[in-house]
Amino acid sequence: MSLALRRILSPILVLLVGVAALLALGACQDAAQRPACPAGQSCLEYGNNSEPQTLDPHKSNLLDEAAVINDLMMGLTADAPDATPIPGAATHWEVSADGLVWTFHLREAKWSDGVPVTADDFVFGLRRALDPKTASIYAYLLYVIKGGQAVSEGKAPLSSLGARALDPRTVQITLEHPAPYLPELTKHQSFFPAPKHAVEKWGEAWVQPGHYVSNGPFQLVSWKLGDKITVTKNPHFWDAAKVCLDRINYYPTPDVVSAERRVARGELDVNTRFQSNRFQRLKETMPGYPRTDVALATAYMSFNTQVAAFKDIRVRRALSQAIDRDFITAKLLRAGQVPAYAFVPDTTAHYVKPGSRLRWADMPYLERQASAKALLAQAGYSAKRPLKVTILAANNTDTMLLMEAVQADWRAIGVDVKLEQNEAGVAFNAYRNRDFQAGSMTWYGDFNDPVTFLGLLKSDTGAQNYGDYKSPAYDALLAAADQEPDEAKRAGILMRAEQLMLDDEGIAPIYFVVNRNLVSPKVTGWVDNAPNFHRARWLCLKK
Repeated sequence: MSLALRRILSPILVLLVGVAALLALGACQDAAQRPACPAGQSCLEYGNNSEPQTLDPHKSNLLDEAAVINDLMMGLTADAPDATPIPGAATHWEVSADGLVWTFHLREAKWSDGVPVTADDFVFGLRRALDPKTASIYAYLLYVIKGGQAVSEGKAPLSSLGARALDPRTVQITLEHPAPYLPELTKHQSFFPAPKHAVEKWGEAWVQPGHYVSNGPFQLVSWKLGDKITVTKNPHFWDAAKVCLDRINYYPTPDVVSAERRVARGELDVNTRFQSNRFQRLKETMPGYPRTDVALATAYMSFNTQVAAFKDIRVRRALSQAIDRDFITAKLLRAGQVPAYAFVPDTTAHYVKPGSRLRWADMPYLERQASAKALLAQAGYSAKRPLKVTILAANNTDTMLLMEAVQADWRAIGVDVKLEQNEAGVAFNAYRNRDFQAGSMTWYGDFNDPVTFLGLLKSDTGAQNYGDYKSPAYDALLAAADQEPDEAKRAGILMRAEQLMLDDEGIAPIYFVVNRNLVSPKVTGWVDNAPNFHRARWLCLKK
């Protein structure tokens, strides 16, 4: 080949090599990038929405944290595949005739380091959850235990709590009032045991990889921030022989469309959310993957009543009235969500159906807009002096779509609205610290009873009562419901409480949630359920 011909062909060859490299790179990017699974083992790749802030069962707040924690740890009771309570660390229990004393009998079990699990670990965990030093956001759930509130408020010693170890395998819990739903509560992470020997050795660092000791089906191996959390089967778990999975990687997947593609490529076996308005498309392009069912959950907005404008009920009512819930559910989200004019979903057990509603719920939307403008004018706001609001929201796709719709609705009544988005953990830290004006939340019931919703807005709930709604009359009704043994009468009292809170515009409910999971057909054992609890203990992968 002549030198001249070489000079002509060389640039062409370089170009062809470059194109081939790009094609190869594209092919690699389209192929499933899945971590190798050891031969003979079963490994689940799990998309889990957001990066957990903690794996400490007594400090966690987010649903995405609970998803991991509940695979590592186990309470006295546990979630069945359908999320109903079944025996967990306890094999059985008895309840006194007055419903106040519960005696739980523990099975023989070990922590992941081989140390026996004892009743002392459960008592230690309950005390730790209520210890003011722990600052548990869920401490209020344990107020049902005798002396729990006094302990949490630092008014009584930890030893006064109505929980004690009768012997190494017997835990006795004495309640402030009858709570037939206690088996629902004891499967919540706030009631979990804490490995006393590990906490005493490592202090708060006991939850770090290498120190974390668990009593559930899996044990923590590593946590690479921004990448993944890895757990493996706990060989000391009492039911380990029936656990299919050997390893799980949990990935933060805030970009749900990207996560959807990873599921389609086989990089993820599960993603616990998909973009709502893509539901119909997903049913066509990924048949068998999208799983939807009515949730035990409500999407709502909180107004920080520490901000002067939101102390005025007229402002809160105007902003709530202006939200076009029908457009949001039918035109924007489009996955079966239902407009919400109450806080407690109709799917909730032990409640009146139909329940309470916002008094103006049946007002046509144009009338609501006119009413909202009039209320703002009465509160002193005008075109020259508009109400200025910043909405703080998590940066996931559905939430931002929703908040953009709310922003447009509020601008239509003359409000000057800005959107501020943050990673979910950062946003909820701001909510807890009251460093926000208006915020977007979704509350998934911790147990199937109206108290899991209504208790959120009690004056003494603390950090999760994000808007700081306070009403002595509301608190008194919830207290009366606690003491009412007749289920129908109790439901009626709770309905009156919800109506009072709605009349106060304590929150702005937007819609009742639909669970939206993408689950590979290779995954077996997944049971759709309203609380949306899917413990990996029950899952398997087809080979």
